[in-house]
Amino acid sequence: MSDIAKTPKPPYYAAIFTSKRTENDNGYNKMAEKMVELAAKQEGFLGVESVREKGLGITISYWNSLEAIHHWKQHAVHQAAQRKGRDEWYRTYAVRICKVESESVFDM
Repeated sequence: MSDIAKTPKPPYYAAIFTSKRTENDNGYNKMAEKMVELAAKQEGFLGVESVREKGLGITISYWNSLEAIHHWKQHAVHQAAQRKGRDEWYRTYAVRICKVESESVFDM
């Protein structure tokens, strides 16, 4: 499980990726780490949170604009990972894009 992302004051955007995996790892964990490292280098990236439990994975990446999300979706290495995901790693997935308009954070 990752830490809670330190995001700026809203508004900003979230790309929510929810998935169910296949039994085939075939480099999945390594690619997932690479995608987080690569996303963090993209203009507009604000942070990421990810958890996987009982076969369900949820990764939320935060971005400063819809354009930044679009550029990340179009990134060549990310597109290669998407293809491999459809071909080998995921039984099903959903991507949801939303605007974060408010937030409440508790931090001890």
